[in-house]
Formats: sequence, C-alpha cells, structure tokens
Amino acid sequence: MLQHKKIIYLLTAAVMLSVVGCKKFLDVNKNLNDPTKVPVSTLLTSAELQIGTALATNYGTGLSDGLSVYMHQQSTREESDQYGMNGNDGIVVNSWAILHAAITDLDAVINQGTIESRYVYVGIAKILKAYAFSQMVDVWGDVPFSEFNRFKEGIKQPVFDDDAAIYPQLISMIDAGITDLNNPAVNPSKPGADDVIYGGYNPVGNANIKWLKAANTLKLKLYTQMRKVQNVTAQVTALLSNPANLINAVNESFVMPFGSALLSDRNPGFADYTATQRTQHVSPWFYEIMKGYNPVFSGITDPRIPYYIYNQIKPNGTTPNSSEYRDGAFVSIYFGSVGPNRNGSQQNAISLFGIYPVGGRYDDGLGGVANNASGTGAAPYKLITYADRLYLEAELINAGVIPGNARAVFSAAMSASMAQVDYVITAYVKPVQAVPALGPQTDYINAILALYDAGNTDKKLEYIMTQKWLASVGSSVDQYTDYRRTGYPVLFDPRNTTMAPGGLVQPPVNGNPAVIPQLAVPVQLGNNFPLSLPWSQTELELNGKAPSQKAPSTFKVFWMP
Repeated sequence: MLQHKKIIYLLTAAVMLSVVGCKKFLDVNKNLNDPTKVPVSTLLTSAELQIGTALATNYGTGLSDGLSVYMHQQSTREESDQYGMNGNDGIVVNSWAILHAAITDLDAVINQGTIESRYVYVGIAKILKAYAFSQMVDVWGDVPFSEFNRFKEGIKQPVFDDDAAIYPQLISMIDAGITDLNNPAVNPSKPGADDVIYGGYNPVGNANIKWLKAANTLKLKLYTQMRKVQNVTAQVTALLSNPANLINAVNESFVMPFGSALLSDRNPGFADYTATQRTQHVSPWFYEIMKGYNPVFSGITDPRIPYYIYNQIKPNGTTPNSSEYRDGAFVSIYFGSVGPNRNGSQQNAISLFGIYPVGGRYDDGLGGVANNASGTGAAPYKLITYADRLYLEAELINAGVIPGNARAVFSAAMSASMAQVDYVITAYVKPVQAVPALGPQTDYINAILALYDAGNTDKKLEYIMTQKWLASVGSSVDQYTDYRRTGYPVLFDPRNTTMAPGGLVQPPVNGNPAVIPQLAVPVQLGNNFPLSLPWSQTELELNGKAPSQKAPSTFKVFWMP
C-alpha cells in the first residue's frame, strides 16, 4: 500500500501542475511550460491516457476504484466502504485533478490544432472534452466549466457552473467536433498511433469513422440520462433513425486501451495482482447475482464468471486466516462489515477481478497466487461499448420514450455483452494462458428473457439495468449514474437483512437448500448512499469562487428525478 501511495502522490503532483485554471499556487507565476508549445499529437495521447487513468479502478486515483464499491461490484477496507469517501479522499482529489489536466491538454489541442488547420485533432479533442466534462457532471454535479482554463484571460479562480446548464453546451461541443472531423480545410496530417483509442479518423471510403459513431453514441447516452427531466423523444429518434452513425458493432466500441509492456502501462485494476497488500475484493453481492444465489436471477448461473473472477485458491484449498465470506474457491469480505474476520489478511486467497475487466487471469479452476506474470493487464477501460448503446435503446423503448421492440433489443444487448468478452480478450488482452471462447450463450440469455417476459414494465427495466451493470464491470462511473437515475440494479443494503447475502436469507438453488450457508456477520451503514460525490477539498480551499462543501447524500445531479 505504501508503494502505491508513493506512486499516487507523484502522479498527483505532476498532473496538478498542469491544471492551470483552478489552482491558486499557479496564479502568481507564468506557466513556463506552456502546453500549447507541445505537439498536438503528444497532447492528444496524454489527454486520452489521463481520462482512462482518472476513470478506471486505479488505487487511490481512479473514480471506478471507489464507485465500484458504491455499486457493490467490489468491497474493500478503504474509505469507500460504508459510502465513506469525503472531499479529502485520494480518489476524489486525484481524479478531479487528473480530469482537469486532461481537459487542459485537450484545450491546447483545440487551440493549436485550429491555428494549424489540424481539424481532425480538433474534432477528436472536442468530443473527448465533452465526454470528460459529462463524466464530471454526472459524478459531481456543478463543476467549473465556463471559466475553467481561462488563466491567460485573467480568470484565476473559475466559478462552478450549474450542471443543468452545462449539458446542452456539451452536446453543442460534440456537434462542433463532428463538424471539425469533416472540415474540408483539414491539414493532411491526421492522428494515427497517437490516437490510442481509435487510431485516427479517415472518412474517405468509410475506412475509419469510429469517432463519428462514438460522438453520436455519446449524445444518445446524454439524452437518455436526461429523459426524466426533459422530453428527448425527437433527439433520440433522430439519432436512432440512422444506426450506421452510431456504435454498431463490438469492434467499434469506444474504449481506452492499456498496454502490457510495463506495469505502468497496464489497466490500473491489474495493480492488485502485483500489490504487496491487495485492497479490493470482489463483492459477495456481485458474485451471488452471477452465481444465481441472489433472488434477482435465482438459479441462473452467469457463464462469464471465470472470465470476470479469478480465484487464487482451489475449491478445497485453505486460507491463512478465518475467511469472512467463502463459497468454495471464492473468498471475500462484506461491504460495511464490522465482523471479527473482516481484517484478517487473505493476500494469497482473496478472489480478484479476472481476465476480462482488468487483463488478469482466466479462472481455470487450478488456482495459484496472483502475480505480475498472471496476465498481461492490457484490458481496456470501457467508455461506451456497443452493448451499452443497445442497453440505452432498450431502456428508451421500455420507458416509452420511443417505439420499438424492447425485448429484441435487450436480447441483442446481452448477446453483444457476451461477444464483447471474447473480443476484448483476443483483440486487447492477448492472454498468457489458453482461454476458451465464451461464444454465444443461448441458454443463459433465454433464461433471462423468460424472467423479462414475466415482468411488468418496472421489472423489465430492472433486468435491463442489471444486465448492463454486469456487462460494464470495471467501468463504474456510468453504473453509478444509472443507479441514481433509475434505481437499478438493486444493491446490497446492510439495513435490509432480507436482502443480505451470506446466509441471512439465502434463496434455494434449483429447488435445493442454499448451497453456501454462511454465518451472518454484523454489517452497518456508516453513511447514506451519496447522490453525488463531494467536491475535491483541495479545490474548495484554493478556489475563492468555489461553493461550500456539499452534503453528498442530498446533493442531486440535475438529471435525477
């Protein structure tokens, strides 16, 4: 843990120096390292990597590190347990700074690229800037926007803009980015390998129009998120009327790749494979839903389990200390636990996220202590996948925003989720072990559809959002957004023992008694579920125009009903 924290502090110091729009300690000096003097290619790569770092399950730095706990896919002993992140939490402070640093770099690409007529760079930068700001609004609500990064104009401390006023400007920014992508005055120099997401943009002969698809799908996502506070029928109908301009295949998904050459290149979530103190545990709630123990999908076993979860021990293996939660080879701890076995070290026994979410190891049942050689760590962070786009469409149809066959789209979304696992493993992770293809999973999908067919409109929405939650494992920002605006998936609630896993109420499986009778352990809820994250306390202390710190349990983002 100490080694991790040292890296985090160094990274934070580096990115904080580039956030010129917010920090008072930069106000008194000229910025001698003017980012506009750096080539746009370098700035684009830097911004993309910073966005991935700020959002991923990066210990103490990435938003998904804490939000995956809030969304009950992971459990931990860190601050995010019991919804405990505050304005001084490293995840909050660091992700805030890194996202602002990324936007600063993107502004430099936009300004310098416009001067040099490198409009493809400009278009990509505007789309990425809109995406980054949308994630900040979704997590924090009001953020510095209109006055951010206007240091050269004498604005040293930016105001926090109303979140509802920011979203329309982001959609306009996306539209401007699309226009720039197709600007006929474009400089022949276009992005290539420096665009680590898509490898550039070349609309000639439709050779590579993935940025256009990502831009339009981002708009679809933003409109869907606003559907409860604004009539978006016309906008989403227009977007869906031309599916060729949306992400329309698994290999068009909008993802941030990570590498395998160095530990620092790898998916940040892979760090638990090499850590001297593993901090994140796969949540028992998440595990039981996938196993079919939980009432949500009772008796239906998810075929993605060995791709999602790697067990370090064999089913009959031993643990060094008494385990708080164990089902065969699966070992973890509860969210909010205050039980006697919560703090017992299970360094070489706890279950970790596997080959799909973080580029770790496929679980072949043989066990083995996780280490640097267990995987490549080259799994991407999923920004918006093809499956996500289909889940959005299924939600819109279910909600009556647009007409259509929600069941057919939901079925296609689940199929895309399965195909996505195979594609990520073969195209990005390139595993160090033999991994069987997941392939089509007709029986599983049909079992979920049978539940769907029997449900009312609200229950159908629950199944759509729960499957989306399962598919987007490892990318928790949108999960957090989805839950706050729809109320799904159902999350573990320590106050409700009838929904608690681990033997408090264990449903029968295939008509038999529960297969994992656990001793109930005491759990508690330290804080109410946060409707938004607290603002960075560093920002509030250095920015004289910042508001007072919010109460996260009551501060709603504008799109919440």
